[in-house]
Amino acid sequence: MSSPEILHFGDSAQLVGAVAQHWLAVIQDDVARAGAHRVALPGGRVAARFMSAAAVSAAEAGLSWEAVEFYWGDERCVPPDHVDSNYRLAAEALLNPAGIVASKRHRLRGELPPQEAARAASKELRETLPASLDGIPMLDLVFLGMGEDGHVASLFPCATEEVLRSREPVLDVIGPKPPPQRLTMSFPVLAAARQVWVLASGVGKEDALRRSLAPGLQTPLGRLLSLRERTRIFTDIVI
Repeated sequence: MSSPEILHFGDSAQLVGAVAQHWLAVIQDDVARAGAHRVALPGGRVAARFMSAAAVSAAEAGLSWEAVEFYWGDERCVPPDHVDSNYRLAAEALLNPAGIVASKRHRLRGELPPQEAARAASKELRETLPASLDGIPMLDLVFLGMGEDGHVASLFPCATEEVLRSREPVLDVIGPKPPPQRLTMSFPVLAAARQVWVLASGVGKEDALRRSLAPGLQTPLGRLLSLRERTRIFTDIVI
């Protein structure tokens, strides 16, 4: 397993601020380099806070979001205005305040039947993203949270062999927590991204992070780390 880059912070407020600033710098670099920045957003409380911080900082700095395309690492199978929707969280924290147009919001359509939604999302990723040498859609940056069980996106420890081995970009899966039906980017898409940043924050996650960093693919995060040359982990967890 490659060694991830671990950035430690004293608390979640410091983490959130640092992630937002690092992200804005990457956006500027990618737009200067390639004319676009394609990012997959996560869900969760810390995600909402860093997205809000990024919206404020970008407005203060006069940074344009025009060249940024937004995707989602996973989604609950609920309508986009549902309280459990990752899209709604991002819309309220960042997309609406920043005035992001609808054509830049490549959301996972949780209101559709799960298999249909996964097929539609896989098709959209293939059509709108550049591909790796082996044909996997490539994002510039993927943000991921980490659960108490070490899950990332909606790739859980209970994932079937079919999910672990699938090369489809987006999968419909069943999770252990309600609402159970989920859509998630697959391991190959996460592994193919130019950058992956993991936000590991919150109580009760010490063991999951420790096991993820140990050999043996003990968690979904550990599996992803093994598939990548380099991954950044932003954390306020003492391990």
